[in-house]
Amino acid sequence: MTEAAKTRTIFVHTADWQIGKPYARVVDPGKRALLQDARIRAIERIGQVAEDEQAAFIVVAGDLFDSSTVPSATVSKALSAIGALGRPVYVIPGNHDHGGTGGIWEQPYLRREQEALAPNLEVLLDPEPRVLESAVLLPCPLQRRHASDDPAAWLSGLDGRWQDFGDRPRIVLAHGSVQDFTAPADDEEDDLHASAPNRLRLERMPQDDIDYIALGDWHATRQVGAKAWYAGAHEQDRFPRGADYVSGQSLVVSVHRGAAPEVREVRTGAIRWHQLTHEFVGEAPIPAFEQAMEQLLGGRVDRDLLELQLSGALGFADRDRLDEQLDVWSNRLIRLKLKDTTTYAPTREEIDALARRSADPLIAQVATALLEESQSGGREGEVARHALRELYRLAS
Repeated sequence: MTEAAKTRTIFVHTADWQIGKPYARVVDPGKRALLQDARIRAIERIGQVAEDEQAAFIVVAGDLFDSSTVPSATVSKALSAIGALGRPVYVIPGNHDHGGTGGIWEQPYLRREQEALAPNLEVLLDPEPRVLESAVLLPCPLQRRHASDDPAAWLSGLDGRWQDFGDRPRIVLAHGSVQDFTAPADDEEDDLHASAPNRLRLERMPQDDIDYIALGDWHATRQVGAKAWYAGAHEQDRFPRGADYVSGQSLVVSVHRGAAPEVREVRTGAIRWHQLTHEFVGEAPIPAFEQAMEQLLGGRVDRDLLELQLSGALGFADRDRLDEQLDVWSNRLIRLKLKDTTTYAPTREEIDALARRSADPLIAQVATALLEESQSGGREGEVARHALRELYRLAS
């Protein structure tokens, strides 16, 4: 065996498990429980990836837990899943599960359960090198939720200690932002770094002395430097924020001292988060929508979330048919986040059915007035169009 083969190390880089995430935007408690359980079940898939790749260990670059108030039963479930992985798991505290006073890692219950259920789990609470047989871990733990200083600044003070590590690859574990990852705070219960807390200065790290930088905090997979990667959340937990937003993955990393790391993305998430924009046009607008939904979601139940934006115009009967479809999908989906700006555009047949009712002159009179009012813009026209729909239902 060559010297290079002896010192190459394979490990799995994960982050942002956020076990115990509340998913407050999901109204149904049963569906919330599905999402929460999925985060724990994904740990087993991480273990399978580690087994398939013969990884030496697994790292979690912060936020294994969502908060310091995660229910004790959830703590036990998570630690049991970690204990079943069959290899060492190294964790640093992140902003959600910081390592300071009041944090989850100092709680007696967790410590007892960790000893009983997950003796393979090691929490790196201090910024000190952790020398393993196959690598050196350089943890940058967060001691509080928001740190104004660079959590990785201590690396620059190692100076002459680098030679003590021999030819083992050096792996930094850090949790924070390397740029302003901003997004509209209109939905999920996120930390969106409006003021860039826990800012990591990659350019100040001793790059020549480091072989890989395992990052957490951004929930999508992203390479941010020659040696620096965000793994993203192991199970996706929010709708995509752009075409390049890929979440629900873990990274298989192969490192060798002094060489560029080899990184491969592996899917470990099971829940799917979709986005669909659809405009109703043409004489038969509903079938096209039904086909798009079928292609996207198939017959799956309780495995998907959908952010749906609808626009265009529908006749009264088509609107009723759409509402029936939306009711079906809201039950099948874990969550349907709907933005519906469709308007009413009654067909000629629907207008005639109201305005030319010789047997019901009062309905015809009211319909004619509403039709005229519906042509106006603003709130008055919108109210008239809604009233026409209700009149159509009654008359039908």
